[in-house]
Amino acid sequence: MSKTNIPLTSSEIASIWTAYLNDSMAIQFLSYFLNIVEDPKVRLIIEMGHSISSNHLSFLTDLFKQEGISVPTGFSSSDVNLNAPRLYSDTFLLTYLNHMSKAGMLGYSGFLAMSARRDVRQYFKKALQQTSDLYDESSEVLLEKGLFIRSPYIDYPKQKDFVDSKSYLRGLNPFSNKRPLNTVELSHLNLNIQNNLIGAKLCLSFAQTSPRKEVQKLMLQGKDISDKHVKIFTSILLDNNTQSPVSADVAITNSTAEVFSDKLIIFHMGLLTASGTGNYATAAAASQRSDLILNYERLSFEIAQYTKDIAYFMIKNEWFEQPPGTLDKVKLAQQKKQN
Repeated sequence: MSKTNIPLTSSEIASIWTAYLNDSMAIQFLSYFLNIVEDPKVRLIIEMGHSISSNHLSFLTDLFKQEGISVPTGFSSSDVNLNAPRLYSDTFLLTYLNHMSKAGMLGYSGFLAMSARRDVRQYFKKALQQTSDLYDESSEVLLEKGLFIRSPYIDYPKQKDFVDSKSYLRGLNPFSNKRPLNTVELSHLNLNIQNNLIGAKLCLSFAQTSPRKEVQKLMLQGKDISDKHVKIFTSILLDNNTQSPVSADVAITNSTAEVFSDKLIIFHMGLLTASGTGNYATAAAASQRSDLILNYERLSFEIAQYTKDIAYFMIKNEWFEQPPGTLDKVKLAQQKKQN
């Protein structure tokens, strides 16, 4: 137990356990990125991310040992082939880090909100700041290179306005005109298009390099889902006479050499789909047009089905590391009775 003599709560254990798995995964990707990156400015961003994840793992490992909690298996250097040929362009590497830092900020803010013990709060507060700095630095380089995908611009509102009709919420009737999208709805559509563009590229690269047909099939299924969702969200913007976000050159090479273990690939896609489900739920809650809400709900169900396929595949291959849980008190009582 720590010097505070205050045991960790279930929420704190869940948070540090999840954070450990995520950082152990991130280090493998970043280590490979350092071996293939060519642009000096992009290298500095990758080195920054690698340093952050390494320091996090060191702290979390010490905390687990200090509390007498089993350290998660996570991922190691055996899950990545550092000598594999170049699979991603520098543009992709920079875009990927910017994307994952956004996901990291959301994750760490949630962990911080669920933590009570001072040392854990301080850790997640620092991790949130570091991840925010990573997002800031990667955004600066993207802007400098003209690669940052901006949200659509609109005319500045010149006066206040209030909703004066229930029709503001409508959107399902194909025979009536839908009202123009508001800025809240535009922002979420833009974000989810960007997320799916990155997801589609990652799925394709994983399918291209995995030696197993089952993994290839699962990754191509994920790519098809992302492509479909991009088309749906883009069509909504176009119907609103708004230009959809233009993706930068986030190309992958023609290399088919295995880079990451299938276990690492599947875990990463599970992480992205979980993040996507959360993004859709937030977007649905923030949107007022009924057709948008319905779209997010049905697309969330599609992602949930895909997430289940990923989970089943991990269980089948004994890759699904079980989170810490409570004891089954009924089972314990029954065992005691039998004895």
